[in-house]
Amino acid sequence: MKEILSELERWRARGDRIAMARVIATRRSAPRPIGSKLIVSGTGELAGSVSGGCVESEVVEAAREVLAGGEPRLLTYGISDDLALSVGLPCGGEIDVWVDEPDPELLQRLAAVVRDEGRAVHFLDLDDGAERLVLEGDDDVADELIRSGHSKVVEPGGRRVFADVFGPPPRLFVYGAVDTADSLCASARALGWHTIVADARGRFATRERLPNADEIIVAWPEEAVAQTKPDHATAIVVLTHDDKFDVPLLVGALASEAYYIGALGSRRNQERRRERLLEAGVDESELDRISGPAGLDIGAHTPAETAVSMLAEIMAVRAGRDGGRLKESSGRIHADVG
Repeated sequence: MKEILSELERWRARGDRIAMARVIATRRSAPRPIGSKLIVSGTGELAGSVSGGCVESEVVEAAREVLAGGEPRLLTYGISDDLALSVGLPCGGEIDVWVDEPDPELLQRLAAVVRDEGRAVHFLDLDDGAERLVLEGDDDVADELIRSGHSKVVEPGGRRVFADVFGPPPRLFVYGAVDTADSLCASARALGWHTIVADARGRFATRERLPNADEIIVAWPEEAVAQTKPDHATAIVVLTHDDKFDVPLLVGALASEAYYIGALGSRRNQERRRERLLEAGVDESELDRISGPAGLDIGAHTPAETAVSMLAEIMAVRAGRDGGRLKESSGRIHADVG
């Protein structure tokens, strides 16, 4: 949604009517993930994509028909193997695309949510086209969907409803302004994540050393955690090798909702740190939340390679995957995450 926000607001400002097409389901491989959107203005301008180009022309024609007074509709496209290859896929698939003219007032509220990086769920009834926007904290069902992090079709009371989940990008919070920290930030930013690096040592936590960090915090661990407020969409990585930093940061991380907590260091160092955490009052059952040594076993040596290893593990945890080799997996390749 963020990629089409500027066009959406520009068209609305000049009074254009707007049709929207959105991917509500995919089967096998698909050019674009669930939740992808394409908007068409009353003057014929386009923004966004639902298929990487292979079925766009038909979707745009359907959007124009809706703007001309046609009913909202659900379109299903089978992506042939040849067509899939043209958009960079190894095999064909199938996508369901809903096309309608969203309520202008709801669209305005939704744009504000995206602009302000808020969290909400747009519920769209696929039987009668009814829609409503529910903000975080206003509904338990919506909150559960927000925590899941991905859009999907749900069936409350036997009705098919597309629940489109909106929220800010995932956050990566790194404590320890070392070389690996900036490499982690560079890789995470390439994914569109928000990156934060904190360190109590001001001479390390500088913009020159951390050009890829969106935020730099000079603070001791307790203060850094308090400022960052890690939530269910936050991954935390501890890169320091000093108990006065590691222990309080990990204690604070374990008290948060962070979905991933990783700590750099050898296995011997992990065992020693474990004892320090137990002495600090951490329950032994909580220690299993810490990934240490952090990362997947890919033979990483350099800071950049170590960052790839760690970020790969973070992504696997976020998607509920083990992080093994795809050739040895029988499940779906693409995870349903936002």
